[in-house]
Amino acid sequence: MDFQTRVTRYSCKGTMERRTPLDPLRNAILQQVRAAFNQGKVPTSHTPPSDEALFVKDSPIRMVHADVTGMMIGGIRGLFLQMLHPAALQGVLDYSNFREDAEGRFHRTAQFISVTTFGHRERAQEAIDRVNQIHTKITGTLPDGTPYSATDPRTLAWVHIAEASSFLEGYLRHARPDMPRAQQDEYYAQMAVIGRALHADPVPTNVAEANAILREFRQELTTSKEAREIAQFVLAIRPRGFPAALQQAIGAEAVLLLPPFARSMLGLSRPGLAAFPARATTWGLGKTLRWAMRQG
Repeated sequence: MDFQTRVTRYSCKGTMERRTPLDPLRNAILQQVRAAFNQGKVPTSHTPPSDEALFVKDSPIRMVHADVTGMMIGGIRGLFLQMLHPAALQGVLDYSNFREDAEGRFHRTAQFISVTTFGHRERAQEAIDRVNQIHTKITGTLPDGTPYSATDPRTLAWVHIAEASSFLEGYLRHARPDMPRAQQDEYYAQMAVIGRALHADPVPTNVAEANAILREFRQELTTSKEAREIAQFVLAIRPRGFPAALQQAIGAEAVLLLPPFARSMLGLSRPGLAAFPARATTWGLGKTLRWAMRQG
């Protein structure tokens, strides 16, 4: 579709409807968002969603992953949950420079989600192949002497369910509380495509299966000093270009969305009165970002 076609359209009543380019405020917001996800630097180019992605336009996975606020909150919640699995935690401790390059790790995770959700299917597969290759090099021993590997399907399953459930929880709370159950089921079914490609097993294909898997994993989760330290470290991160108050609000919302058992295991307290301003801040942020990113 050429520029003139995009700018000039006819409404269903036959009257002419003119669309104007992004105004300066909206453009400034978009630039700020892109900088926040690129370690403080505004990227020189922007690749639009592909028409040949793994998932079609307006499908649940693309709706959920397009909501920046829900994804930021869900991403932190997912990381908290992942740290409760001994093998997932040990892999981070042994092989990740998370403390030195937290922003870089978040950026790479965001890029993977973006490419596998919105990018051309060939680029998505390339990204999946890279991650699978990296996983083959992550092996070691847990403190109790048990060997671990990042290729273990069950460890990958916990990482997958922690992320998928957290992204959906963030979206339900901050963007669309009334999302139909059928679309929530479809979200898990679409996420399962990526989960299986990463060799995770089991992966849920609907809400009921997701809840069952989360309950099943409870007996495998453990608390540790290292997990609690990482949780505190994540809450203290102040990404470049992000106001401290905003990051604190996002962290508070992520903690609030955690299951009570996870908060207890990580030594985190449920936000009290502070939850109200945090909710107002993230709600306002989400509304503003959705306005800025809306294409029409």
